[in-house]
Amino acid sequence: MKRAAIALGVLLAVLVAVWLLTSRPVEAPVSAAEPAAPSPVPERLDGMRARAARSGFDGGFAAAGGDGALPPGVVATFGWGSGQGKLGRNRPEEANPEGPMSLTRDAQGNTWVLDQVNNRLVKLDKNGKPAGEVPLPLQTPQDVAFTKDGTALVLDRLVDQAVALVGPDGKQLGELKVVGKGIEEGGAITGVFADGDDVYVEREHGDLVKLGDSKGKADLERPEVPGRPTRDGQSFISANITNAAAGRVAVTSIDRATKQHRYTREVPFGAPVAMLMLLDTDRSGVIYLAAVIEMPGGPGGEPTPRMGILCLDPLDGRPIGSAVLPANTDADETFRELTVLDEGGVLFLHRTEERADVLRADCR
Repeated sequence: MKRAAIALGVLLAVLVAVWLLTSRPVEAPVSAAEPAAPSPVPERLDGMRARAARSGFDGGFAAAGGDGALPPGVVATFGWGSGQGKLGRNRPEEANPEGPMSLTRDAQGNTWVLDQVNNRLVKLDKNGKPAGEVPLPLQTPQDVAFTKDGTALVLDRLVDQAVALVGPDGKQLGELKVVGKGIEEGGAITGVFADGDDVYVEREHGDLVKLGDSKGKADLERPEVPGRPTRDGQSFISANITNAAAGRVAVTSIDRATKQHRYTREVPFGAPVAMLMLLDTDRSGVIYLAAVIEMPGGPGGEPTPRMGILCLDPLDGRPIGSAVLPANTDADETFRELTVLDEGGVLFLHRTEERADVLRADCR
């Protein structure tokens, strides 16, 4: 009898354990292929998303209210000429007119203008005050970018066909030739870019070709990456006009670590697009896309050229803000009129017959 009671007790215990296990909810297994949750985003990006959601903003400047204009702040003003506080301008009778060729900001917060007419880089400090100049070692410089340590990458794609490396003290540190594997002709280059210590040039607004590093060591393999590197280190991005008349542009993001396609999103400017002028990110990863657009309602009913800027969410390319600036309407040959600030916002070099103004604006 005692053995039977023990056996019965063991049997009851087993039945209770089975009931308890089978009555508990079972969590679904996590697939190894499932993408990881996005890392926390800065408060600024969260705020932009919230404002876009409250206003129902989905891209285009009509959605932003009127023409979406924000009053630009004037950071600095230059006259035309060759002295301090001036930029060069050339009006030859039988060649393209030239003005300041490129605008950028370094990691230390200084703004630089490539004044190729006067063969120099003009420096403004954090407050927009003149802070010196650096002579250029190339014959036809057109673009400039800066590495984190303050080395200037100066591009001459036409004559010297090289990127000169210029140190913070103005001394040339080296030179990287642009023609070679991946670049058959210098005229195909559409920009110079720094990614850490690496030096890249862009081919026909598409892939980037690595030339070497900021110390002047050439990379003989010259590997390529599928677009411009974002400053948060997460992606490569590219853009192309899909419907100019309808004002639609497609932006593509490629995951940097895996080289896998993340998304391609078509975004609306809400007005015809004449040309793309900017594709870059700030330090939080917000994408800045700018184009010359034709806004309706100008004098006599004619469209008015404007510089339209859209800010896009780095996770999916969704528009989260916009700004409008006056467009440059002269015939000056230039290369890079806008630059994105690490902390957010853009600088734009706006030219008139009387002067050149560095304007600052940000998306809503």
